[in-house]
Amino acid sequence: MNQAQHNFNHEHITVLLSEAVEHLVLKKNGVYVDCTFGRGGHSRLILEKLNQEGRLIAIDRDKSAYEEGLKIKDTRFEIVHAHFSEIDEVLAAKGISKVDGVLLDLGISSPQIDQGDRGFSFRFNAHLDMRMDQTKGITAAELLKKIEQKELEKILKEYGEEKFARRISTAIIKERDEVGSIETTKQLAKIVADHMPKKEIGQDPATRTFQALRIYVNRELEELKEALPKILELLKTDGIMVVISFHSLEDRIVKQFINDEKNRDTLPPNFPIRNDELPKPRLNIVTKPIRPSEAEVKRNPRARSGIMRVAERTAH
Repeated sequence: MNQAQHNFNHEHITVLLSEAVEHLVLKKNGVYVDCTFGRGGHSRLILEKLNQEGRLIAIDRDKSAYEEGLKIKDTRFEIVHAHFSEIDEVLAAKGISKVDGVLLDLGISSPQIDQGDRGFSFRFNAHLDMRMDQTKGITAAELLKKIEQKELEKILKEYGEEKFARRISTAIIKERDEVGSIETTKQLAKIVADHMPKKEIGQDPATRTFQALRIYVNRELEELKEALPKILELLKTDGIMVVISFHSLEDRIVKQFINDEKNRDTLPPNFPIRNDELPKPRLNIVTKPIRPSEAEVKRNPRARSGIMRVAERTAH
């Protein structure tokens, strides 16, 4: 068994598992959606909390996650291979118009990182793929074949929050033009490391570049922005939305969306309008943001950046 296979078979540890399910499942006979099945940690615990009338629909765009979901033999459960931004179409196809709760566990799962040939990690030398859904879209290698320096700089700056975006993007394009293409994870990681003026302790120099390319290739932020309004419309009154994010870009989108729906009165002060005509909040914040405990981070260092937000659909 090679290193990549060995790691791939490692168990994926679900972050904020009990906290997420505890806040989500308030009705044992409810209909719930796990938008990001991953390796099924949340889904399995949700099923434990539901009674025989309960129902859980899981979604994942990653084919290997979908295949993992097919192993769950439970009449209350089904999994669909789709992007979570297609949640409205997925549920409409099943004749479901409203649900009691929706869970979004964003970011990348351990098997995706640990399966070297997916190209998500600089720890393994592999083709630079980075697609969560390997059935569609362009790979990171294909992106780097044709991208201009200015656009790459923008991607590294916006999606990777990389301080040295100009220097790194210039080096990547120079190398590409000299050798013809950048095809592997190690090739890319080496370019970044060679041109990173300041190393951070405990973090590989290529971390932010890989994050930026992955987010761009998978349209992760656009996907989230498309999904949130759809989830809001699908929630019943008192329905719950739980979102776990792992970097500030995602969390900012979620926080902004919840706050905008909570404070819908955007009219100027003393605007002549009756109270009952004011836009009503459509979401309430259930709890302050929840982070993994010290014990959880000790058990699973990948949990350290996790943050969970919980909101409830109002009657409006």
